[in-house]
Amino acid sequence: MAEVTLIEAIRQAMDEELARDDRVFITGEDVGPRGGVFRATLGLFDKYGPQRIIDSPLAELSIVGVGIGAALYGLRPICEIQFADFIHPAFNQIVSEAAKMYYRSGGEWTVPMVIRAPYGGGIGGGLYHSQSVEAFFTHVPGLKVVIPSNPYDAKGLLKSAVRDPNPVMFFEPKKGYRLIKGEIPDGEYTVPIGPANVSRAGNDLSVFAYGIMHYYTLQAAEMVAAEGISAEVVDLRTLLPVDKETIIASVKKTGKALIVHEDNLTGGYGAEVAAIIAEEAFTALDAPVKRLAAPDVPAAPFSHPMQDWFMPNPQKIAAAMRELANY
Repeated sequence: MAEVTLIEAIRQAMDEELARDDRVFITGEDVGPRGGVFRATLGLFDKYGPQRIIDSPLAELSIVGVGIGAALYGLRPICEIQFADFIHPAFNQIVSEAAKMYYRSGGEWTVPMVIRAPYGGGIGGGLYHSQSVEAFFTHVPGLKVVIPSNPYDAKGLLKSAVRDPNPVMFFEPKKGYRLIKGEIPDGEYTVPIGPANVSRAGNDLSVFAYGIMHYYTLQAAEMVAAEGISAEVVDLRTLLPVDKETIIASVKKTGKALIVHEDNLTGGYGAEVAAIIAEEAFTALDAPVKRLAAPDVPAAPFSHPMQDWFMPNPQKIAAAMRELANY
Protein backbone atom coordinates (compact mmCIF):
# COMPACT_ATOMS: atom_id res chain seq x y z
CA MET A 1 0.00 0.00 0.00
CA ALA A 2 1.22 3.49 -0.85
CA GLU A 3 -0.19 6.83 0.33
CA VAL A 4 -1.06 9.18 -2.51
CA THR A 5 -3.06 12.33 -3.08
CA LEU A 6 -6.44 12.36 -4.79
CA ILE A 7 -4.98 13.88 -7.96
CA GLU A 8 -2.19 11.28 -8.10
CA ALA A 9 -4.74 8.46 -7.81
CA ILE A 10 -6.65 9.93 -10.75
CA ARG A 11 -3.46 10.22 -12.80
CA GLN A 12 -2.53 6.62 -11.98
CA ALA A 13 -5.95 5.40 -13.10
CA MET A 14 -5.61 7.10 -16.48
CA ASP A 15 -2.02 5.90 -16.91
CA GLU A 16 -2.98 2.30 -16.21
CA GLU A 17 -6.01 2.41 -18.51
CA LEU A 18 -3.95 3.93 -21.33
CA ALA A 19 -1.42 1.12 -20.91
CA ARG A 20 -4.10 -1.58 -20.67
CA ASP A 21 -6.22 -0.60 -23.65
CA ASP A 22 -4.89 1.16 -26.75
CA ARG A 23 -8.41 2.40 -27.54
CA VAL A 24 -8.19 4.80 -24.59
CA PHE A 25 -7.14 8.38 -25.29
CA ILE A 26 -7.38 11.71 -23.46
CA THR A 27 -8.43 15.03 -24.92
CA GLY A 28 -8.97 18.43 -23.36
CA GLU A 29 -7.49 21.85 -22.86
CA ASP A 30 -3.77 21.79 -21.90
CA VAL A 31 -3.79 18.04 -21.17
CA GLY A 32 -0.68 17.51 -23.33
CA PRO A 33 2.85 18.71 -22.49
CA ARG A 34 1.62 20.94 -19.68
CA GLY A 35 -0.17 18.06 -17.97
CA GLY A 36 -3.41 19.93 -17.36
CA VAL A 37 -4.10 22.95 -15.21
CA PHE A 38 -4.13 20.74 -12.09
CA ARG A 39 -1.42 18.40 -13.50
CA ALA A 40 -3.77 15.42 -13.65
CA THR A 41 -2.20 14.27 -16.94
CA LEU A 42 1.39 15.23 -16.10
CA GLY A 43 3.86 12.92 -17.85
CA LEU A 44 1.26 11.11 -19.94
CA PHE A 45 2.04 13.07 -23.13
CA ASP A 46 5.70 12.04 -22.97
CA LYS A 47 4.73 8.43 -22.31
CA TYR A 48 1.91 7.97 -24.85
CA GLY A 49 2.47 10.72 -27.41
CA PRO A 50 0.26 13.25 -29.20
CA GLN A 51 -1.95 10.62 -30.84
CA ARG A 52 -3.38 9.61 -27.46
CA ILE A 53 -2.93 12.71 -25.29
CA ILE A 54 -4.53 15.38 -27.44
CA ASP A 55 -4.57 19.09 -26.65
CA SER A 56 -7.90 20.51 -27.76
CA PRO A 57 -9.02 24.01 -28.69
CA LEU A 58 -10.70 26.09 -26.01
CA ALA A 59 -14.08 24.70 -27.04
CA GLU A 60 -15.90 22.37 -24.67
CA LEU A 61 -18.57 21.66 -27.26
CA SER A 62 -15.96 20.20 -29.58
CA ILE A 63 -14.15 18.29 -26.80
CA VAL A 64 -17.32 16.37 -25.98
CA GLY A 65 -18.48 16.14 -29.61
CA VAL A 66 -15.16 14.61 -30.68
CA GLY A 67 -15.41 12.23 -27.73
CA ILE A 68 -18.89 11.07 -28.72
CA GLY A 69 -17.85 10.47 -32.32
CA ALA A 70 -14.73 8.58 -31.28
CA ALA A 71 -16.71 6.46 -28.82
CA LEU A 72 -19.23 5.55 -31.52
CA TYR A 73 -16.33 4.26 -33.61
CA GLY A 74 -15.11 2.01 -30.81
CA LEU A 75 -12.54 4.17 -29.01
CA ARG A 76 -12.58 4.95 -25.29
CA PRO A 77 -12.16 8.72 -24.87
CA ILE A 78 -11.50 10.49 -21.58
CA CYS A 79 -12.65 14.08 -22.15
CA GLU A 80 -11.36 16.59 -19.64
CA ILE A 81 -13.33 19.78 -19.03
CA GLN A 82 -10.81 22.06 -17.36
CA PHE A 83 -13.36 23.38 -14.84
CA ALA A 84 -16.90 22.07 -14.39
CA ASP A 85 -18.09 25.68 -14.72
CA PHE A 86 -17.31 25.54 -18.45
CA ILE A 87 -19.19 22.34 -19.20
CA HIS A 88 -22.36 24.20 -20.20
CA PRO A 89 -21.43 24.78 -23.89
CA ALA A 90 -21.30 20.96 -24.18
CA PHE A 91 -24.60 20.44 -22.35
CA ASN A 92 -26.59 19.60 -25.46
CA GLN A 93 -24.00 17.10 -26.68
CA ILE A 94 -23.99 15.37 -23.29
CA VAL A 95 -27.72 15.39 -22.55
CA SER A 96 -29.25 15.07 -26.02
CA GLU A 97 -26.63 12.90 -27.75
CA ALA A 98 -24.32 10.93 -25.43
CA ALA A 99 -27.00 10.13 -22.84
CA LYS A 100 -29.63 9.08 -25.37
CA MET A 101 -27.64 7.22 -28.01
CA TYR A 102 -28.10 3.74 -26.51
CA TYR A 103 -31.84 4.25 -26.02
CA ARG A 104 -32.55 5.81 -29.40
CA SER A 105 -30.66 3.04 -31.22
CA GLY A 106 -32.39 0.21 -29.39
CA GLY A 107 -29.09 -0.82 -27.83
CA GLU A 108 -27.12 -0.96 -31.09
CA TRP A 109 -24.87 2.04 -30.38
CA THR A 110 -22.98 2.70 -27.19
CA VAL A 111 -20.99 5.76 -26.14
CA PRO A 112 -18.18 4.44 -23.90
CA MET A 113 -16.71 7.77 -22.80
CA VAL A 114 -15.73 9.51 -19.58
CA ILE A 115 -16.12 13.22 -19.03
CA ARG A 116 -13.86 14.37 -16.20
CA ALA A 117 -14.23 17.79 -14.57
CA PRO A 118 -12.99 19.39 -11.34
CA TYR A 119 -15.89 21.00 -9.48
CA GLY A 120 -16.63 23.01 -6.36
CA GLY A 121 -15.14 25.83 -4.33
CA GLY A 122 -12.47 26.24 -1.72
CA ILE A 123 -9.59 27.50 -3.86
CA GLY A 124 -10.55 31.16 -4.17
CA GLY A 125 -11.50 30.70 -7.79
CA GLY A 126 -14.52 33.00 -7.80
CA LEU A 127 -17.72 32.63 -9.76
CA TYR A 128 -16.40 30.85 -12.85
CA HIS A 129 -14.06 28.35 -11.22
CA SER A 130 -16.07 27.18 -8.21
CA GLN A 131 -19.45 25.87 -9.34
CA SER A 132 -21.04 22.55 -8.44
CA VAL A 133 -22.93 21.25 -11.47
CA GLU A 134 -23.69 17.65 -10.57
CA ALA A 135 -27.43 18.13 -10.00
CA PHE A 136 -27.96 19.12 -13.66
CA PHE A 137 -26.73 15.74 -14.83
CA THR A 138 -28.33 13.52 -12.17
CA HIS A 139 -31.65 14.37 -13.84
CA VAL A 140 -30.59 12.67 -17.08
CA PRO A 141 -31.25 8.93 -17.60
CA GLY A 142 -28.51 7.41 -19.75
CA LEU A 143 -25.70 9.04 -17.79
CA LYS A 144 -23.82 7.80 -14.77
CA VAL A 145 -22.63 10.48 -12.34
CA VAL A 146 -19.70 9.66 -10.07
CA ILE A 147 -17.98 11.82 -7.42
CA PRO A 148 -15.14 10.23 -5.42
CA SER A 149 -14.06 11.44 -2.00
CA ASN A 150 -10.74 9.64 -1.48
CA PRO A 151 -7.81 8.30 -3.52
CA TYR A 152 -8.79 4.62 -3.32
CA ASP A 153 -12.26 5.25 -4.69
CA ALA A 154 -11.06 7.84 -7.20
CA LYS A 155 -8.70 5.39 -8.85
CA GLY A 156 -11.02 2.40 -8.73
CA LEU A 157 -14.09 4.29 -9.89
CA LEU A 158 -12.27 6.04 -12.73
CA LYS A 159 -10.98 2.71 -14.03
CA SER A 160 -14.52 1.35 -13.90
CA ALA A 161 -15.77 4.46 -15.71
CA VAL A 162 -13.28 4.01 -18.55
CA ARG A 163 -14.43 0.41 -18.99
CA ASP A 164 -18.15 1.23 -18.82
CA PRO A 165 -20.00 0.86 -22.15
CA ASN A 166 -21.95 4.09 -21.65
CA PRO A 167 -21.13 7.72 -20.74
CA VAL A 168 -19.90 8.54 -17.23
CA MET A 169 -19.69 12.02 -15.75
CA PHE A 170 -16.74 11.96 -13.35
CA PHE A 171 -16.62 15.04 -11.12
CA GLU A 172 -13.58 15.60 -8.92
CA PRO A 173 -13.51 17.89 -5.85
CA LYS A 174 -10.68 20.24 -6.78
CA LYS A 175 -10.23 21.45 -3.20
CA GLY A 176 -9.35 17.86 -2.31
CA TYR A 177 -6.84 17.23 -5.11
CA ARG A 178 -3.82 17.60 -2.83
CA LEU A 179 -5.57 17.95 0.52
CA ILE A 180 -7.04 14.44 0.61
CA LYS A 181 -4.55 11.59 0.94
CA GLY A 182 -5.03 7.88 1.36
CA GLU A 183 -3.58 4.46 0.73
CA ILE A 184 -4.11 2.52 -2.48
CA PRO A 185 -2.82 -0.98 -3.31
CA ASP A 186 -0.04 -1.57 -5.80
CA GLY A 187 -1.97 -4.11 -7.85
CA GLU A 188 -4.91 -3.89 -10.22
CA TYR A 189 -8.32 -3.14 -8.72
CA THR A 190 -11.59 -1.41 -9.57
CA VAL A 191 -14.47 0.00 -7.53
CA PRO A 192 -17.95 -0.69 -8.94
CA ILE A 193 -20.09 2.24 -10.05
CA GLY A 194 -23.35 2.31 -8.10
CA PRO A 195 -22.88 1.16 -4.48
CA ALA A 196 -22.50 3.74 -1.72
CA ASN A 197 -20.06 3.11 1.11
CA VAL A 198 -20.73 3.28 4.85
CA SER A 199 -17.40 4.88 5.78
CA ARG A 200 -18.16 5.20 9.48
CA ALA A 201 -20.69 3.19 11.46
CA GLY A 202 -22.90 4.96 13.97
CA ASN A 203 -26.22 4.75 15.82
CA ASP A 204 -27.59 8.25 16.53
CA LEU A 205 -27.95 9.75 13.04
CA SER A 206 -27.02 9.09 9.42
CA VAL A 207 -25.06 11.66 7.41
CA PHE A 208 -24.96 11.41 3.61
CA ALA A 209 -22.28 13.25 1.64
CA TYR A 210 -19.91 12.98 -1.32
CA GLY A 211 -16.69 14.55 -2.58
CA ILE A 212 -14.96 17.05 -0.30
CA MET A 213 -18.06 17.21 1.90
CA HIS A 214 -17.62 13.54 2.79
CA TYR A 215 -14.04 14.32 3.84
CA TYR A 216 -15.31 17.15 6.05
CA THR A 217 -18.17 15.03 7.39
CA LEU A 218 -15.75 12.41 8.71
CA GLN A 219 -13.91 15.18 10.57
CA ALA A 220 -17.19 16.48 11.97
CA ALA A 221 -18.15 12.98 13.10
CA GLU A 222 -14.91 12.79 15.09
CA MET A 223 -15.75 16.13 16.75
CA VAL A 224 -19.20 15.07 17.91
CA ALA A 225 -18.03 11.59 18.91
CA ALA A 226 -16.07 13.25 21.71
CA GLU A 227 -19.43 14.58 22.93
CA GLY A 228 -21.10 11.17 22.88
CA ILE A 229 -22.88 11.52 19.51
CA SER A 230 -22.50 8.49 17.24
CA ALA A 231 -22.83 9.55 13.59
CA GLU A 232 -23.01 7.05 10.75
CA VAL A 233 -21.37 8.49 7.63
CA VAL A 234 -22.37 7.29 4.16
CA ASP A 235 -20.25 8.23 1.16
CA LEU A 236 -22.70 8.23 -1.74
CA ARG A 237 -19.89 8.06 -4.36
CA THR A 238 -22.30 7.42 -7.25
CA LEU A 239 -25.13 9.92 -7.57
CA LEU A 240 -26.67 8.31 -10.64
CA PRO A 241 -27.66 5.53 -10.27
CA VAL A 242 -28.28 6.18 -6.58
CA ASP A 243 -27.89 3.40 -4.03
CA LYS A 244 -31.32 3.58 -2.41
CA GLU A 245 -30.82 0.38 -0.43
CA THR A 246 -27.84 1.69 1.54
CA ILE A 247 -29.54 5.04 2.19
CA ILE A 248 -32.72 3.41 3.47
CA ALA A 249 -30.91 0.81 5.57
CA SER A 250 -28.85 3.49 7.30
CA VAL A 251 -31.89 5.65 8.11
CA LYS A 252 -33.81 2.66 9.43
CA LYS A 253 -30.84 1.96 11.71
CA THR A 254 -30.42 5.48 13.15
CA GLY A 255 -33.81 7.17 12.66
CA LYS A 256 -32.32 10.52 11.66
CA ALA A 257 -30.83 11.86 8.42
CA LEU A 258 -28.57 14.78 7.54
CA ILE A 259 -27.55 15.39 3.91
CA VAL A 260 -24.52 17.54 3.14
CA HIS A 261 -23.38 19.00 -0.18
CA GLU A 262 -21.66 22.20 -1.29
CA ASP A 263 -24.03 22.93 -4.16
CA ASN A 264 -26.84 25.44 -3.62
CA LEU A 265 -29.61 24.20 -1.35
CA THR A 266 -32.60 24.63 -3.68
CA GLY A 267 -32.72 21.86 -6.27
CA GLY A 268 -29.43 20.41 -5.06
CA TYR A 269 -28.79 16.67 -5.03
CA GLY A 270 -29.68 16.49 -1.35
CA ALA A 271 -33.32 17.04 -2.26
CA GLU A 272 -33.34 13.73 -4.16
CA VAL A 273 -31.87 11.87 -1.18
CA ALA A 274 -34.42 13.54 1.11
CA ALA A 275 -37.25 12.46 -1.21
CA ILE A 276 -36.03 8.85 -1.20
CA ILE A 277 -36.00 8.85 2.60
CA ALA A 278 -39.43 10.48 2.82
CA GLU A 279 -40.97 7.98 0.41
CA GLU A 280 -39.31 4.78 1.55
CA ALA A 281 -38.17 5.24 5.17
CA PHE A 282 -40.65 7.77 6.59
CA THR A 283 -41.89 5.55 9.41
CA ALA A 284 -38.30 5.04 10.60
CA LEU A 285 -37.69 8.78 11.09
CA ASP A 286 -37.49 10.26 14.58
CA ALA A 287 -36.88 13.78 13.25
CA PRO A 288 -37.34 15.73 10.02
CA VAL A 289 -34.72 15.15 7.32
CA LYS A 290 -32.14 17.94 7.51
CA ARG A 291 -30.05 19.39 4.66
CA LEU A 292 -26.84 21.40 4.97
CA ALA A 293 -25.70 23.06 1.75
CA ALA A 294 -24.45 26.29 0.26
CA PRO A 295 -26.83 29.27 0.26
CA ASP A 296 -28.81 30.16 -2.84
CA VAL A 297 -26.37 32.65 -4.32
CA PRO A 298 -24.83 32.28 -7.82
CA ALA A 299 -21.52 30.69 -6.74
CA ALA A 300 -18.72 30.75 -4.19
CA PRO A 301 -17.41 34.31 -3.84
CA PHE A 302 -13.80 35.14 -4.70
CA SER A 303 -13.12 36.64 -1.26
CA HIS A 304 -11.79 33.96 1.07
CA PRO A 305 -13.84 35.11 4.09
CA MET A 306 -16.98 35.17 1.94
CA GLN A 307 -16.04 31.79 0.45
CA ASP A 308 -15.79 30.39 3.98
CA TRP A 309 -19.28 31.80 4.69
CA PHE A 310 -20.59 30.13 1.52
CA MET A 311 -19.18 26.62 1.92
CA PRO A 312 -20.07 23.99 4.50
CA ASN A 313 -17.09 22.97 6.63
CA PRO A 314 -16.44 20.51 9.48
CA GLN A 315 -17.60 23.00 12.11
CA LYS A 316 -20.89 23.72 10.34
CA ILE A 317 -21.48 20.02 9.75
CA ALA A 318 -20.77 19.22 13.41
CA ALA A 319 -23.24 21.91 14.49
CA ALA A 320 -25.92 20.41 12.22
CA MET A 321 -25.17 16.95 13.66
CA ARG A 322 -25.62 18.24 17.22
CA GLU A 323 -28.89 19.94 16.36
CA LEU A 324 -30.31 16.82 14.73
CA ALA A 325 -29.02 14.44 17.41
CA ASN A 326 -30.68 16.56 20.12
CA TYR A 327 -33.99 16.98 18.26
